[in-house]
Amino acid sequence: MTNEDPVLNEFKKLVGQQMEPEVWDAGREHIKWFARAIGDQNPLWQDKAYAEKSRYKNIIAPPLFLIDAGLVKLVGRLVDMAPHKANINGGTEIEYFRPIEAGDTITTVPKLADVQEKKGKTGTLIFLVIEVTYTNQRGERVAILRNTFIRR
Repeated sequence: MTNEDPVLNEFKKLVGQQMEPEVWDAGREHIKWFARAIGDQNPLWQDKAYAEKSRYKNIIAPPLFLIDAGLVKLVGRLVDMAPHKANINGGTEIEYFRPIEAGDTITTVPKLADVQEKKGKTGTLIFLVIEVTYTNQRGERVAILRNTFIRR
């Protein structure tokens, strides 16, 4: 007989399973609004004339532009599996391969990459590592995001 948490067992069953891809457009205005919202005045994100003279030849998105894309549905599903628990962001790593350009269509494919149980001073903690792969309309990998959530 095991004392393992049944919710932990359900999480473990999801490890490695890719969720349904989501597709979204990286429009120039969306990029500008995001840059303004985070207070980043870099003209590469906001000034078309400036960006056209750069090596990118187009407005590009700030690096953090993709941080929420692709996470929302999977995180929501995981939260639904164990409601009323505390969630802590344990950190985010992003591996970039190419910039997101205004006009790109981005496909995000999220999956639960790892689950670990650890004992803390105040009880059991479950570490969930979510991995999201971002690809543009040309099939080029843009980035991979890994986000660790800690659940009590």
